[in-house]
Amino acid sequence: MTVLNIRFNDLAAAALGPADALPLDRLAPGLREMIADGVELAGEVVTLGGIPAWAGRPPGRQADLTGWECFVSSFHLEDHLPIEAGSLPDGEPVISEADQILMLRHGLGFALEIAKAAPVPVRCVVGANSTNGTFRFHRARPGESWLHNDLDAYRMEKVITVDHGPATLGGTPW
Repeated sequence: MTVLNIRFNDLAAAALGPADALPLDRLAPGLREMIADGVELAGEVVTLGGIPAWAGRPPGRQADLTGWECFVSSFHLEDHLPIEAGSLPDGEPVISEADQILMLRHGLGFALEIAKAAPVPVRCVVGANSTNGTFRFHRARPGESWLHNDLDAYRMEKVITVDHGPATLGGTPW
């Protein structure tokens, strides 16, 4: 049996609420362009539209294939959305709560598109805070994860995960 599991930490759930957590009807143009080339399996790794030339051979300098995939697939959501970032006197960016919610919603929509397109089980991770929003994904593998099991351990970041694959992975729930 294949399942889709979406988890929110308390910060993300409080920020979004039930209505804002619903998937978007359409993604921002930049995100649609990114998914246009699909999700590909290259040997043991999964990538968005193929392995980029700059990525090197997996796992490269990363500890494992999951780390390599997260490195290669990671991007800032604010680079693809109409976000207005202010800045503190020291130059640190400041993103409003409304724009953090926008990043979470588009990140969730993008994660659902990745999950739908992936040829193998995947985990997508969306995060947003007052300085940026991030997206990354990796192939779901037993014993490899880039996350705490308790998403509320991320006390300064709103986090959403989207897992798509079999109800159990390698005999254990993921």
